[in-house]
Amino acid sequence: MQLARVVGSVVSTRKEESLNGIKLLVVRPLDEEGKETGTALVSADAVGAGPDEIVLIAAGSSARQTSVTDKRPVDSVILAIVDSWCVGDCEKYKK
Repeated sequence: MQLARVVGSVVSTRKEESLNGIKLLVVRPLDEEGKETGTALVSADAVGAGPDEIVLIAAGSSARQTSVTDKRPVDSVILAIVDSWCVGDCEKYKK
């Protein structure tokens, strides 16, 4: 799993039929300090995340292990909305 920030959304009227009804969001991975790192990617939303929220994403075969994404062709899923995180004794984020 990895921390990420929701930075956008994807609308696709033509897609693989099994993806119908699944919200697709653009996320950017975060480091332990909350700074955006790496390349933005599209994740299937399994939890109802929204703009600018901090989320946990899973990738690869793990992305197909939620009730929303089971047996669907996804390789990234948002599986949690983060309320807070700490590194050591330091709180890095609180919703």
